[in-house]
Amino acid sequence: MFNEKRGSMLHGILLIALFSCAAFYIAETNFVSSFSLSPMIVGILLGMIYANSLRNHLPATWVPGIQFCAKKLLRLGIILYGFRLTFQDILLVGAPGIVVDIIVVIVTIVGGVFIGKLFKMDGDIALLTSIGSGICGAAAVLGAESTIQTKPYKTAVAVATVVIFGTIAMFIYPIFYANGIIEMSSEEMGIYTGATLHEVAHTVGAGNSMGQDVANVAIIVKMIRVMMLVPVLLFLSWWAARKVKASVVTGSDNSKGKVAIPWFALGFLLVIVINSVIHFPAPLIQTVNNIDTFLLTMAMVALGAETSFDKFKKAGIKPFLLAFILFVWLLLGGYFVTKLIAPMLI
Repeated sequence: MFNEKRGSMLHGILLIALFSCAAFYIAETNFVSSFSLSPMIVGILLGMIYANSLRNHLPATWVPGIQFCAKKLLRLGIILYGFRLTFQDILLVGAPGIVVDIIVVIVTIVGGVFIGKLFKMDGDIALLTSIGSGICGAAAVLGAESTIQTKPYKTAVAVATVVIFGTIAMFIYPIFYANGIIEMSSEEMGIYTGATLHEVAHTVGAGNSMGQDVANVAIIVKMIRVMMLVPVLLFLSWWAARKVKASVVTGSDNSKGKVAIPWFALGFLLVIVINSVIHFPAPLIQTVNNIDTFLLTMAMVALGAETSFDKFKKAGIKPFLLAFILFVWLLLGGYFVTKLIAPMLI
């Protein structure tokens, strides 16, 4: 009986792996790659297409395999994401990039949650959208989702908003910079780009369009933002525990309201430390990063497979309106923050 269940679970995992392979192939096509859409983004789209077509014909015994990809593989993917970062990267950009990143991340997340309350939005969607906009797009949304354990469709809605406005910004920045609408030095533009664009892929795409000097700084500043995922997730875990505790009637189950430490976030930090201390061969790091991208793509496919268009209708227009407001803040507010802070510290 146990072997039968394990076999059925394996079927679900293999199904998600097959979709992930397709996502990698599609992401490498000329048309899709021109938009700098990662396999993760393609993966969640494929998962959603499946959810709205053949999902009802899936054997119920395969569902645990899909859930395994959405939960366990997601956390492993976040941990391995640390191999993309080192503390030496921080030293390369110094105080300007760090200070601008901190301001942008805090204002985006706190402001987004506040605006979500004003709009009377679903709290989880507002939080996920804000964290995705403030830190590193889909990867940050996935990390937060794994911490607060929300419903898959809410994660998909947040990812969709981040991808849409992040992709728009990726094209706007180079156009504004090339035409003098944004007047900054290459170093300032790198800080501005890395501190305000949503996805790592968006930062790479926009940075390379504006020259190698801009790209080098932008990618490092973006990676510093990614590192901020750790304290954000730890705070989020503590905050979620307090929220639950406050809603529990006195004298009920004492296990509720305890802080559930997101160990995968600490694992992510540990990997960064290891990667900073030990100089691994570049081919090995590239292989690990490819494996990590595949694991995260599987997680995105699995989340998409649980998301029907009806659930998007249920979420309504408010999440996209919130994402638009955060996009405007990052574009305009991020510009003024960079112009104010960077010259003082460079």
